[in-house]
Amino acid sequence: MDRRETAALLAYIGRLDPRTIRTDQGEARDQLAQWHELLGDVPMATAHGWDACVAARQHIRTSPYQILPADVARPWESYRRDRLARHSDPTPSADPDDQAAWTAELVGTRRAVAAGTAQPAQARAITSGHDGIDPKLEARLRQVGSCIPPAARAALAPYRPARAAREAAVAQGLPDALSVRCEWCLAQPGEPCRRRRIGPDDGVRATAPRATPHPGRLDLAVAQQNRPIEQAQQPAMA
Repeated sequence: MDRRETAALLAYIGRLDPRTIRTDQGEARDQLAQWHELLGDVPMATAHGWDACVAARQHIRTSPYQILPADVARPWESYRRDRLARHSDPTPSADPDDQAAWTAELVGTRRAVAAGTAQPAQARAITSGHDGIDPKLEARLRQVGSCIPPAARAALAPYRPARAAREAAVAQGLPDALSVRCEWCLAQPGEPCRRRRIGPDDGVRATAPRATPHPGRLDLAVAQQNRPIEQAQQPAMA
């Protein structure tokens, strides 16, 4: 708050507690300078719940002691901590490759939340829709085509061969074998097939993921892909 707002706060406090009133001009000037020095970074009021007059009135109403600048500053610090504790950083709209802009937007959002000029961003629940996505991020995702750049995807291919084989098959127009359950190793949809390691006693010791799906799983995916086409052709043949 500026000096005029500090003077208005002192005038308001003087109406509620006459003990704070200074009749001498020099004492009043010193009191204003002291309060402004201690409360210069505390806003008079914000659009989201903070009001210095409310904090002062609460102290005067509940405490028998004369109000001090700290009795206004402490509620303000609690207000800031509470808002930052409820804030989860939203994804900045800046280019993630521009680290300076990315960091500046994060810091700016946190400062706005702490200052009471913006509401804390709550963590959204996972949903199947795309409501609430920043339009700039959505446009950039459409431009890139994937959240993983092609160069990074190619570099990761040797470390996830099953995923790389799946993406290559889909790119060639082949059916996605991992979209169905494997009847051989019982891998669920979305999981890679696994090969069994047999011990000397013919018992299964362990399993390891396969880079390629079992042939039967691929045949099942082909059959599932062709089934809608056959169903669509049956009325025409009839």
